[in-house]
Amino acid sequence: MPIISVLIVEDNPDIQLLLRTIVSRDDEYVCVGVVATGTEALRRIPELLPDVVLMDIGLPDLSGIECVRKLKPLCPNVEFIMCTVYDEDEKVFESLEAGANSYILKKSKPELLLTAIREVHEGGSPMSSDIARKIVAKMQRSQPPRPDYHITPREAEVLTMLSKGLTYAEVADGLFISVKTLKKHIYNIYEKLRVDNKVEALNKFFGKY
Repeated sequence: MPIISVLIVEDNPDIQLLLRTIVSRDDEYVCVGVVATGTEALRRIPELLPDVVLMDIGLPDLSGIECVRKLKPLCPNVEFIMCTVYDEDEKVFESLEAGANSYILKKSKPELLLTAIREVHEGGSPMSSDIARKIVAKMQRSQPPRPDYHITPREAEVLTMLSKGLTYAEVADGLFISVKTLKKHIYNIYEKLRVDNKVEALNKFFGKY
């Protein structure tokens, strides 16, 4: 298994030591450097090109988020993990939008941090469970409400069966109605969805546009 090179960006000496100790205690990882400022990170990371960067947010000169935003285009193959005490929604989403691949709280167990480094290096985006919940909640809030077309349960059945490629005769047989009655349902569906044909009706009802 290849050794993963890790660079730590952290201004607190005690946390620097802790993170270096965690990374260095496992033969699968090697710490290639520790820097304490955003300015130094902007200079050293393009030089060293580590596999993974553990990036603090609250740096004294430049936020870790801004560092990632500047560095990601320059170092597209470097993976960034935000390793911070902050779990505010705004900082989480700003970090991910800036180009971070993962967001781990400093209070997380050492095993979780090492696992996150490995998963990020392999193409994943691991998150602390509480951070993951925030992301899911935001996604759910940001989804636009589905329009209410006042489609009846019977009309929904018709659309579902048509989406399976069944003919009008097959749909009518399956619903135990006549083709004439089925066509009335379809006419009502088109009126409610404001479409002119079956393809448009299916696309609109099932959310394709």
